[in-house]
Amino acid sequence: MTIQEIIDAVKAYSKGEWMVKKINDETTRDKVLYGDTDRECTGIVTTCFASTKVIREAHKLGCNLIISHEALFWNHGDHQDWLKDNRTYQAKKALLDEYGITVWRDHDYIHSGVPVHIRQYVDGIFYGFAQELGWKIIDSPADAKDYEFDGVPAKLIAKELIEKLHLNGTRIVGDPETLVHKLRIVGHVDGRADNEILTKFETEDYDCAVTLECTDYTFNEYIRDSAELGIPKAIIMLGHFNTEEPGMKFMADTWLPKVVGDIPVHFVQSGDGFQYIH
Repeated sequence: MTIQEIIDAVKAYSKGEWMVKKINDETTRDKVLYGDTDRECTGIVTTCFASTKVIREAHKLGCNLIISHEALFWNHGDHQDWLKDNRTYQAKKALLDEYGITVWRDHDYIHSGVPVHIRQYVDGIFYGFAQELGWKIIDSPADAKDYEFDGVPAKLIAKELIEKLHLNGTRIVGDPETLVHKLRIVGHVDGRADNEILTKFETEDYDCAVTLECTDYTFNEYIRDSAELGIPKAIIMLGHFNTEEPGMKFMADTWLPKVVGDIPVHFVQSGDGFQYIH
């Protein structure tokens, strides 16, 4: 199969409808971010971020296609014209050229849904997170953002995340001793829907959040005040890539091999982007 045939097959396997509308190939962020799609595929690496480390590992594995979930060149839309004189850009581009690697982004399609049963699609990223952790999903697995626990302290959930996702650590806001019965992955707490997220935590009795991004001056403050007022709540600030990367592992481990046949498929963790100094 050519790289283009693989891309087309992954798109066809996905639901292709996200945010209540069909994905438009002209406007989607799921573009070929770098490289040639006409060549035969020698192997595939899936990852959350095609970092320099991941590119080098893909070459060692004999793979010339990286399917990443996030951008390659550090900006929304992966625009490169403004980077032509950037030394890091030039060095990363040279590495991709040297190894002959193509990078395609699978963001909208994998979030739109992949089939786990006949006619049942799930968000491939968050369902993959649930499978990796083995957590009990509340309600439908299609969304896989709400989880049920039997009064487990938030700090123990944080430790489980660190161990199972091979992270360097994490931060907790609020009360680490919060007994968690209901946890939600809330995604982007970055000014777009902070009031709505806060209201949901109040009206639906969530104890704990796992956040992708979280600004200090909205939801974060609410959780701190709640804990200090004797209403135990906590945030486990896992980070965007750390939360979503298990979905790319799920892709490599379960459904992508069925799509591409005998082409080798590997997951390479881009890894924890945070280091902690205590």
